Amino acid sequence: MRKHLLLSGIVSLFLSATSVAETVNFPEEIVPLQVGDKKIEHSFFNRVDEVELVPGVYQLKLKYTDLYEQGYDEHQVIDSEPFWVTMTIAANTDYDVVFNRADNAVAAEVFAEAPQVSLQAKGASLGTPLVIIAEPDLTSSINSQVATVQVAPTVASATRAAPMAANLQAPVSRPAPNAGNAPSAAAMLDFWWQQASAQERQAFIDKVTKNK
Repeated sequence: MRKHLLLSGIVSLFLSATSVAETVNFPEEIVPLQVGDKKIEHSFFNRVDEVELVPGVYQLKLKYTDLYEQGYDEHQVIDSEPFWVTMTIAANTDYDVVFNRADNAVAAEVFAEAPQVSLQAKGASLGTPLVIIAEPDLTSSINSQVATVQVAPTVASATRAAPMAANLQAPVSRPAPNAGNAPSAAAMLDFWWQQASAQERQAFIDKVTKNK
């Protein structure tokens, strides 16, 4: 009897040790807002660029947002309405959320009306399209497996900025940014300023004043 209990304890310990979370990375333009009933918090100084999920099936709320140059020191922000997708996470696999970025603001506005994103396993050449679903019933047990949500500092020198909201590695299916069309630092600063709350703006002013 004692031997059986000891063996059961070892097996339970092994199983718990192998239930590690997998990482899902998001590009700058696709913002994770919610995983099941767990909302993802963003701030002026920090944004989420990855979430960690144990293997299972999840429902995520996302948003598309992008910034396009329209001329000298002029830019246009393109946003979609928040949308939900179902995501299946396998064990021992990390992922990138990928999409085909539009070449111009007009095409981006069309994309924003019906965003299409895919989930691509690290090292794979193709992603699996994520089907947009209706807003889910958040009381369902399908949303109860969230492990952690990591917050990474915003990279101020990125060629495009995403409002309040994701940036580790450019997705394989996304074309490399054209340095000639990259928004200016002033445009990006103005973009972030417009997205910030009154409290975040004051915090930024205090930070700049303090560093003088």
